[in-house]
Parts: sequence; C-alpha cells; structure tokens
Amino acid sequence: DEKRGLLWALIALAGVLGLMALTLVPEWGVFRNPETGDRINSPFFRGFVVWILIIFIATGYAYGRAVGTMRTDRDVIDAMAKALESLGLYIVLVFFAAQFVAFFDWTKLGAIGAVTGAEFLKDTGMTGPMVFIFFILMCAVINLSLGSASAQWAVTAPIFVPMLMLIGYAPETIQAAYRIGDSTTNIITPMMSYFGLILAWATRYDKNLGVGTMIAIMLPYTIFFIIVWSSFFIIWTFFLGLPVGPGSPTFYNP
Repeated sequence: DEKRGLLWALIALAGVLGLMALTLVPEWGVFRNPETGDRINSPFFRGFVVWILIIFIATGYAYGRAVGTMRTDRDVIDAMAKALESLGLYIVLVFFAAQFVAFFDWTKLGAIGAVTGAEFLKDTGMTGPMVFIFFILMCAVINLSLGSASAQWAVTAPIFVPMLMLIGYAPETIQAAYRIGDSTTNIITPMMSYFGLILAWATRYDKNLGVGTMIAIMLPYTIFFIIVWSSFFIIWTFFLGLPVGPGSPTFYNP
C-alpha cells in the first residue's frame, strides 16, 4: 500500500509541476509578467506560497487515497486539523510578542536604543564584519532562553534593525545574520520545541541518555556551525560582495 501511495503521490507531483510549467514557461504563460513577459518578476513567484500549498494538498491526498486513509472530504479536513494543532503554542507566543512590540513602540525605547547603539558603534568604530560577529553571538545566546525564532525576532528586530540600518546595512543582510545566530544554538537549548522529540528518539538507542548528555553531544556541532556559518556570511557579504538574496542589497543609505 505504501509503495502504491508513493507512486500516486509522485504522479500527483508530476501533474502539479506540469501545470506550473504551463503557466510560466510558454510565451503565453498566464502567470508571467503581463507587461514585460518576465518569468522572475512575475505573479508566479509572488504567489509561490500558493503553489507550495497545492503541491502538499495534491500529493498528500493522492497518497492518502491510494493507501485508504483518506476516503472522504472529512478525512482530509481531519488530517489538516491535526497538522495545525501545533500552531496553538505559536499563537500564544505571537500574542505576548505583539503586546511587547506594542509597548515597545509606545515607549519609543526602540528608537532611543537604535540611535544610542548606532552612535556607540560609530564611536567605537565597530562596523563591517565585527558588528555582525557581535550581533550573531548575541542572537545565539538569546536563543538559549527564547527558543521561538519569531518571538526572538520580535524582541531583537525593533532594536537592531533600525540601529544597523543607521550605520548603513540593509534589513536583508541583518536578517541573514540573525538567522545564523538563531539557528546554531537550536540543538543545545531545551527551549526548542523539538528538543523533547529529539531526546525521545535518542533514548530509543541509549536508555540512560538525559538532557545534559544530549546537550554535551550536540555542543561541538553548535560551535562548528556558528564558526562555519559566520565565516561563510562574512566572506560572502564583505569579501566577495555578493547579495544575500536575489535583488537584495547589502548596504543601506540612511
């Protein structure tokens, strides 16, 4: 049954990819830029999230239908509802993060901190790679106690995005550095939502494995990742002068 399900999921994927190609590749593609005919700057890529949704719905339903787990529309709804159960924690975090952001904006502490921090960095001459190394390390430390990437961004962005923009760096570059710091310590913090799941799977192979042992095992990987990714970011951005994404500037003229 699983092989048949995978086969039908592959057929569904091929069908969706074929439909995507028909809307973009031909000259008459309906999702190309209607004015210039461009494929990159087009409604196709601006609405790419919808295509991802269609791919998952089509392949998931094809697999479920083939193996017999999705026979009616009710089965599809139940499966989608179960997948969204984990959003409860995220919604709670977003609620409190929104309160923090609102109070932060009301007190104007973000603007004051941004200007003061920018002046401090200018006075100390901490610009270029050094300021981003400091920023990455700070995000890595904060992530140990605030595992949610969105909640951490809600706390750090109001301060550091304006501050680093004032000394000449684009928000895209700032967020790329943030993602390095936020991701490298995920595997050693119990605050990460999947840490318990990882620990549960690991104890299947080592019954005596605990939280401390798990962190000790993962710590060398964290050190390796933060050194390698930070070095890669510095070389890519400052030495090679390459953008962090398509059409994304590295520098900002305040």
